[in-house]
Amino acid sequence: MPSLEPFEVDFFDAAPQRRSYVLDLPASPERVWRGLAASNPLWWCRLLSSVEYTSPRPFGVGTTRTAAVLGVLRLREVFIRWEEGRRQSFAVDRANLPVFRRFGEDYLVERSAEGSRLTWTFAYEPAVKVGDRLNALVFDSLVADTRRHFG
Repeated sequence: MPSLEPFEVDFFDAAPQRRSYVLDLPASPERVWRGLAASNPLWWCRLLSSVEYTSPRPFGVGTTRTAAVLGVLRLREVFIRWEEGRRQSFAVDRANLPVFRRFGEDYLVERSAEGSRLTWTFAYEPAVKVGDRLNALVFDSLVADTRRHFG
């Protein structure tokens, strides 16, 4: 699989393209975190064919996992931030399709009056003009599935 360009956590604020979603969920932060750190995280997202950690526990910075989107796009992710129970961020270091130069996601889980607040940020630099509309449809679907799962 071809390599993507590496980046640091500041990319989540400075990326050429980014989408950030704030989800107020009626679930405890502990439950949301368990879903993100489970052996099969995000299993409830219909567009994700699979997501699997490829590093042993305990997870932290340097942990790797693989993901398949729509059964077509395969990614290898490396975690560049891991604050147990609160925050995790990964950078994609390899992908089978040259769609992005850089791509990553950041999950921030905080306690709220309703239960928890999940701030989910997608940060990326496209390698080809696929169209932000397609990316938005994929991201919106993942977020909608997450709201439905925890709501």
